[in-house]
Amino acid sequence: MATHQSLYNYIWKHSRRDQMVILAIALAAQPFYFLTLTLPKLIINGPIQGGGFETADATQNFLRLVLDFPEWLGGQWALLEGFALERVPYLFALSFAFLALVGFNGFLKFLINTMKGRLGERLLRRLRYDLIDRVLRFPPSHLRKSKQSEIASMVKDEVEPLGGFSGDAFVWPVFLAGQALTALTFILVQSFWLGLVSAIVVLGQAMVIPRLRRPILQLGKMRQLQARELAGRVGEIVDGGADIRVHGTSNWERADIVRRLGRIFDIRFELYQRKYFVKSLNNFMAQLTPFIFYAAGGYFVITGQLDVGQLVAVIVAYKDLPGPIKELIDWDLQRQDVEIKYNQVMDQFQPDGMVPPEQHLDAGRTERLKAPIELTNVTAIDDAGFTLIDDIDLSLPLDQSIAAIGPSGSGKEALGQLFARQVTLKSGAMKTNEVDYFTLPEATVSRCIGYAGPEGYFFPLDLKENLLYGLKLAPKEASGSEARRREAVRAGNPAFDAEADWLDYEALGTRDPKIITDRIVDVLTMVELEGDVYHFGLQSRLNPKLYGAASERIVEARLELHKRLAAPDRANLVERFDPGVYNRNASIAENILFGASTDPLLQPQNLPTLPHFQRVVAEEGLEKHLVAMGESIAETMLELFRDFPPDHPFFDEFSFIPSSELAAYTQIMKRAKTTGTTYPDRAKLSVLPLRYVEARHRLGLITDDIRERLLATRRTFAQTLPPELKSRISFYEEGKYNLAASIQDNILLGRVSYGVARAHEQVNVLIREVLDQLDVRDLIIEAGLAFNAGVGGKRLTTAQRQKLGLARALIKDPQVLVVNGALANLDDRQKTLIVERVLKHRAGKTTLWVLTKDDLADRFDRVLVFDHGKLSADRQQKLHEAAQ
Repeated sequence: MATHQSLYNYIWKHSRRDQMVILAIALAAQPFYFLTLTLPKLIINGPIQGGGFETADATQNFLRLVLDFPEWLGGQWALLEGFALERVPYLFALSFAFLALVGFNGFLKFLINTMKGRLGERLLRRLRYDLIDRVLRFPPSHLRKSKQSEIASMVKDEVEPLGGFSGDAFVWPVFLAGQALTALTFILVQSFWLGLVSAIVVLGQAMVIPRLRRPILQLGKMRQLQARELAGRVGEIVDGGADIRVHGTSNWERADIVRRLGRIFDIRFELYQRKYFVKSLNNFMAQLTPFIFYAAGGYFVITGQLDVGQLVAVIVAYKDLPGPIKELIDWDLQRQDVEIKYNQVMDQFQPDGMVPPEQHLDAGRTERLKAPIELTNVTAIDDAGFTLIDDIDLSLPLDQSIAAIGPSGSGKEALGQLFARQVTLKSGAMKTNEVDYFTLPEATVSRCIGYAGPEGYFFPLDLKENLLYGLKLAPKEASGSEARRREAVRAGNPAFDAEADWLDYEALGTRDPKIITDRIVDVLTMVELEGDVYHFGLQSRLNPKLYGAASERIVEARLELHKRLAAPDRANLVERFDPGVYNRNASIAENILFGASTDPLLQPQNLPTLPHFQRVVAEEGLEKHLVAMGESIAETMLELFRDFPPDHPFFDEFSFIPSSELAAYTQIMKRAKTTGTTYPDRAKLSVLPLRYVEARHRLGLITDDIRERLLATRRTFAQTLPPELKSRISFYEEGKYNLAASIQDNILLGRVSYGVARAHEQVNVLIREVLDQLDVRDLIIEAGLAFNAGVGGKRLTTAQRQKLGLARALIKDPQVLVVNGALANLDDRQKTLIVERVLKHRAGKTTLWVLTKDDLADRFDRVLVFDHGKLSADRQQKLHEAAQ
């Protein structure tokens, strides 16, 4: 573990100039503070008690400035004579001077605090960036051992106090000590004995309180460690949630959390006890001195050893003394606490084997590989020190397709990881053009080597951003604020602009968005992902930025689809939405809403909670019919599902009633047949029919009378909709695009019919044909590429993630493509198709493919056979002759 510089060295190194400026202001403020302590005495002893105004026409010079020197230096030197004022004007002049000094001191304090705050935030920004920069340079072995929640907690929370302390590290103790010494000096000038008492009490506080607070610091350290471990444990529960449920260990996890929370509680409770004891003792010691002032000082006044003005001035001065002393003690506690936290955090961010910073510089300048990659006597090990590859020699030219085969764990997977620099090289050398491969800049390796492994990570961004992620090596031109860039540089951050264009157009071969989209479609087709993206696009909403010509093309596609559906053999595939007709293939709620909304409250399943819906249903006399339909549905569901186990999949697919509510509905139906239903019973029953689809469930509940009532409810619902709700619902209209509905729903403007064989399949084929005919397919793909992949790509299936990982490597068009078990979850047909397409696309370039099965090895120019970490065979193949 490497060492790190101390907290004070770090602060002084990166904020020396700002610290000196603030320190100068803090020192310059002390004389003005001394004057604010002196003026109350002058006001009381002078104009208030009449000192110097013994006669009616007596005056005193205001703003007279005199310097006292020894007699041999000339005695008093009058720098400013001031001007004479009578008693009352002199009182007001001194009072306003006091007010001006208080205001000026307040301004200086505001200025100091503002400068400290900016300095602290700037240093906190630098420190956080340094930590994240270190994370980006962690060796792969350390990254695999690190818990993301603990790292995030340290960067976000644990270094937060360091920002506030950075501005206080040098300036604050000087400023507070200056105030305390100024006040103490003033008290000593007024009364030596009272000043001595104040000094003794202050000295006692400074010695006793820090000693008592040391155990508190240790408890704080223990609390921080326990909280960090708790954050890591919570992260594990989130990541392993599916396995916890599969194995039924949720109660064991709860027990572990209870144990950890109990430990934190014990630490925090002891900390609070000690903390508030020290606080009470400190407050008592602070109030001890005023007691002495009132008793001893009052005695001195009574005996004539001290005048009232001096006593009042002493009390006023002391009033300002405990504050700085207390804050100094608090500062010392904060200093020790922050030093502990700083050392704890930095120890976690200093692992051995970190990537040198130089490898991450000059990302905008990448070089192509000019010679084969040579492996000489290479031995690679894993995190535990076990040998993965044992003493292999290998040369990879830049124009071959190469397959690596062998049993799982034979070393073939480690070969792929070696190119991604994800394993540790124990001995040997891996070079290209006589340059150590492991010292090449990150940007060069990223540009020249495309790597797709079995578990690629995807960010919670849209698919296009994830797909083009590997092409964001350096900004092409800055687009952000110049002031923001200057501030970033002052805080030790690079002047990168996240809003700039980072795409590597050289790798894409063009800047034309249309050609780039075509390139993306080609790659998605190559990896069998184009169909999934197309499906995502149909299920998504149109981007409002594309609204206009795009919406017109979708409406045009709708009209063309409806023409094709008008053919006699297709007329029953889709039931279109008609304002005057009840749609048998839509639910009752969908028929009433007859539109779409992005507001969760206005989704069909949530309509019962909407007061407007409840009011319209009551006005149209539909409530009793919904209750009657609910009773019929409940009776049928209870009869059909009574003997099914609670986790049976039929509940999700067919039942209107969740398995957990079967018992409640059983009691409701018993009351309905005996004593009658209550209001809550009727409310629950009236909700059931809203999911009812006549063509699907076929319970014969939609009679002619109910159909007309539902249509009347639809009209009333739309006509009486409050303005605040009207703007949040887009109703279905024949010639209009519905922004709140998906693209597929806009094209259909209806529902696919239930009960018609292969209706969905036929309709999907028709939609695809129409979109291809009207050249709208690219628009759908663009919409699909806007699909958010979710955290870690969890909104995608495992197979989709693996295909996307391969596509991300292919889109870079690298010199060397390494595919390391990236298609393990695909079926054999898809694997074969993808391998053949990729090899054809990359003819003449190097492709190293670590195969999970050996049956595709004959497609490659060269085959590497691994066994127990050794390269047991290296076969060249003549594919063309074999094909003949």
